[in-house]
Amino acid sequence: MSGRVFVDTNVLAYVFDDAEPEKKVAARRCLDHERRSGELVVSTQVLQELFVCLTRGGAPMASPDVAEQAVMDAAKLTVVQIDVALVLEAIGQSRRSQLSFWDALIVRAAVAGGCERLLTEDLSHGQVLDGVRVESPFVSTRAGARRR
Repeated sequence: MSGRVFVDTNVLAYVFDDAEPEKKVAARRCLDHERRSGELVVSTQVLQELFVCLTRGGAPMASPDVAEQAVMDAAKLTVVQIDVALVLEAIGQSRRSQLSFWDALIVRAAVAGGCERLLTEDLSHGQVLDGVRVESPFVSTRAGARRR
């Protein structure tokens, strides 16, 4: 499938997550495939969250320098700016769809970015929200983990 694909923070962060080797491989494989077949889209929210996610806690996934480079690399993708209008749309989306505000903001950014699909593990795989299909690159990873 081609077209615009929105990438949530968790997919980008797993590229650096040595504690989740199967998800790390799945994230890399998915992103490589999507780069070849379509246009990847993120938002300013994703850029912010990526830096925090990679550097937080007692055992961060990446050093601040590596995290900054990851954000700079992600910023080379198509970036949807989070503005007041998008925040207000996300509030409405959150109320209508019973999503957390932050998940609703990701959905609204995907819609604003003209995306057909949203890559995330935070929403239900296969769910369609305002014309954007949710896909988790980790569905088969989770299923494989349960079989063991």
